[in-house]
Amino acid sequence: MKTKDIVMIAMFTAFIAVMAFIPPIPLPFMPVPIVLQNLGIILAGCLLGYKRGTLSVVIFLLLVATGLPLLSGGRGGLGVFFGPSAGYIFGYPVVAFLIGLLIDKKWNKLTFTYALTVNIIIGVLLLNLVGGYFMGEFMNISISKRYILAATFLPGDIVKAILATMLLFSLKNIPEIKRLRNT
Repeated sequence: MKTKDIVMIAMFTAFIAVMAFIPPIPLPFMPVPIVLQNLGIILAGCLLGYKRGTLSVVIFLLLVATGLPLLSGGRGGLGVFFGPSAGYIFGYPVVAFLIGLLIDKKWNKLTFTYALTVNIIIGVLLLNLVGGYFMGEFMNISISKRYILAATFLPGDIVKAILATMLLFSLKNIPEIKRLRNT
């Protein structure tokens, strides 16, 4: 791996961490807040591709596991991997990988519609299916109730997917991004 690749991965890891400083929006009826960090996860896959994007997310999660308070609300440590947000957190590298893989396949003929569809299906729907399931396990509620609660996140997450797609198309022609995508 080249030094420039390592720098881009580190920068994206830092970008995801910085998004934790945007305060989460707590919801009184569930233990998982609305956060902005999943925008960073979607962008990691979109801009860095499946290998580098996934690696940046895994490094981020390793830093969280060591206790650094890098999740929204200043959360960190091993406990977050066993709490109500665990499904969302474990879904992060999967989302970055799948989005990166699907965007990689169409990179040279990438359309806004395709990228937005991928971001919504993987970055919104899949993440909320997995996250909602495990949140419901933690809360000990029925399948239908857990997905009704997870649906609370859909409007904001769709906005994040649209924003990620717009940023992708604004940044994809930057020489460093082009170089990353062609190697």
